[in-house]
Amino acid sequence: MIQKFIPTNRDQQYLFPPAIQDWLPERHLARFIVDIVSQLNLRPLAETYAGKGLKAYHPEILLSLLFYGYATGVFSSRKIEKATYDSVAFRFISANTHPDHDTIASFRKRFLKQLKPLFVQILMLAREMGLLKLGKVSLDGTKIKANASKHHALSWDHACKLEQQLQTEVNELMRLAEQADSEEIPDGMDIPEELCRRQDRLEAIAQAKATIEERAAQRYAQEQKEYEDKVAERRAKAEASRKKPRGREPKPPEPGPRKKDQVNLTDEESRIMPSSDKGFVQAYNAQAGVDADTILIVESHISQATNDKQEMDPTLASLNELPEKLGKVDIMLADAGYYSDDNSASCKRSGIEPYIPPNRDKHNQPLAARFIDPPPLPEDAEPIDKMRNKLKTVEGRKVYAQRKSTVEPVFGIIKHVLGFRQFFLRGLEAVTGEWTLVSMAWNMKRMFALNG
Repeated sequence: MIQKFIPTNRDQQYLFPPAIQDWLPERHLARFIVDIVSQLNLRPLAETYAGKGLKAYHPEILLSLLFYGYATGVFSSRKIEKATYDSVAFRFISANTHPDHDTIASFRKRFLKQLKPLFVQILMLAREMGLLKLGKVSLDGTKIKANASKHHALSWDHACKLEQQLQTEVNELMRLAEQADSEEIPDGMDIPEELCRRQDRLEAIAQAKATIEERAAQRYAQEQKEYEDKVAERRAKAEASRKKPRGREPKPPEPGPRKKDQVNLTDEESRIMPSSDKGFVQAYNAQAGVDADTILIVESHISQATNDKQEMDPTLASLNELPEKLGKVDIMLADAGYYSDDNSASCKRSGIEPYIPPNRDKHNQPLAARFIDPPPLPEDAEPIDKMRNKLKTVEGRKVYAQRKSTVEPVFGIIKHVLGFRQFFLRGLEAVTGEWTLVSMAWNMKRMFALNG
């Protein structure tokens, strides 16, 4: 029996339809992104071009290429350039032109600061499309590797030892140089070259030590303030109860660097952070506030802190800056890493009901514990106690359970499906801009799905 196959002819005259608009299906993410970008106000970007020299690619094309790249797991400027030749979708976005990787990389680095207003504009477009109205927000953070190796980190203790060793070697080289006529120098040793190399390393170590000392001074100021607040709180309680407060006396902080304080020589603004596999990575703490109904990112920022305790206030500040037309956040869902009296109080001041448990929920809870409400608290109970009690109710557990199905899938898809596990840029400011770019690309991918 002869099998019939679809005929193939690689010598066909037209590999593509003559019109670019015919290259893709009507419903395609690339078309959607081009349409969204065409509605953004890109005048501030276009006006920065001087209009001299060779003609530049329009910001609309370069921005669309970046958005589509980050939304489909193509982050490298070299891979995006290659895709404008290999991928029909990228060719459609670039209108069959081919911006080189230097142009794409320079555009990304140059305009990172100006992406934040576009982030809000995209959210406003989502509202106009009937996709977004703020109400319930889930907040979480994830560690994303910096563009630097943890093995290039230098601790205070090792820096001091290395500095001493290099200084000893410099003194020995100087002695050899002074006695070059009377003492034999090892074959192949170039004393000026060896001295220059060690002087360069000593300068790098001195700069690293200065950075560590500066961070230690900032930490000491913060810890001193916290210490003074605790002392004042204990004193106030003692005066109110006329009894000695329970617990240990607060311990005053010690100034100066600690042995394990360190700085990375490749990206000094990144930090060593614990990872989910109980190891440590050179990373940044990427934060995202996700609308629970649409899974759109409505707030994103980068932190250098290894935990999430201090990230509630920056999140609330960003949410309060969003246009009123987007709606009002009335519920905040966050895991135990955000739990504190201050964070609960900050939510209340912003008119937001917090759902932040004091510790992680245990798995396989007894049946009765999941379907029985706890006794109500008195009206004059502390806000933090009311929140704890609320999370033990059937309704409170139901509301809080939405956190796992909203913000955590966003991080899972970004890191494990799209493959964005490491920043391509260095420095806190650049990384913040790149995380904003990732968030906008996610939002457009999500809007495309919601608009189906």
